[in-house]
Amino acid sequence: MLLFVLSVGLSVTLGLMNFVNLAHGAFGMLGGYLALVVTREAGLSFFLALPAAFFGAAVVGIACERTLFRRLYRSGELNQVLFTVGLVFVATAIATFAFGTGQQPIQIPEMLRGSVEVGGLRLGIYRIFLILVALAVTAALVFGLEFTRFGAKVRAAVDNQRVAQGLGIDVDTIFAITFALGCGLAGLGGALAIEIVGLDPTFAFHYLIYVLIVVAVGGLGSIGGSFLAAALLGIGDVAGKYFVPELGSFLIYLLMVGVLFWRPLGLFGKR
Repeated sequence: MLLFVLSVGLSVTLGLMNFVNLAHGAFGMLGGYLALVVTREAGLSFFLALPAAFFGAAVVGIACERTLFRRLYRSGELNQVLFTVGLVFVATAIATFAFGTGQQPIQIPEMLRGSVEVGGLRLGIYRIFLILVALAVTAALVFGLEFTRFGAKVRAAVDNQRVAQGLGIDVDTIFAITFALGCGLAGLGGALAIEIVGLDPTFAFHYLIYVLIVVAVGGLGSIGGSFLAAALLGIGDVAGKYFVPELGSFLIYLLMVGVLFWRPLGLFGKR
């Protein structure tokens, strides 16, 4: 589920908006450091740090979208890739200057520590919390994008901007809100990830490849596909390390190749 909460924001910006946002990890890192500041410097609860990470990353995201990213919507994928990778280098340098190169631990509430026994299996409480958050995010996104007026406007704006504008839809505002949503989800994922994977200035690069794999296997623009892909890859990776440890972390790439050979557009991808 950690892979899902880290990648679902990219599924929104890349899958729905067709924008190659390789700076997704930088917004996740921003959310992580915001959560760190809220809990360590401000002394507030971890549960308050999560919405702070979401809204902080969303505000920075919408500011970047209005000033930088919107200029690249009609550019080729290469321009988008080069610009967003450059932005990751800038974010990494800023994080190194502000927080140093070391790992930054975060204090989570005592109620999220420890483990419980479920059906004969001992599960970490924090991992159960991650599963509940992932299910809540999935339900909210599917409802918001599939069953609301805003979701219909997003789909119309992505499919054909000129026709959408002709129907009176403010495409610029829709894109700005959608981009902010994707960045906010990245920030939330970054804040949730610290307890499991830690946080340092390499975060934006280190986990980029994993979130791209999840989005590709799930299918562009499919929230449910990303959820299923994250579960499949996570279970497969852990099972592989247990039963065939000699393959190590390589198994996740084999799973990706196998799925994409079977379904080149991903599990729920559409032409």
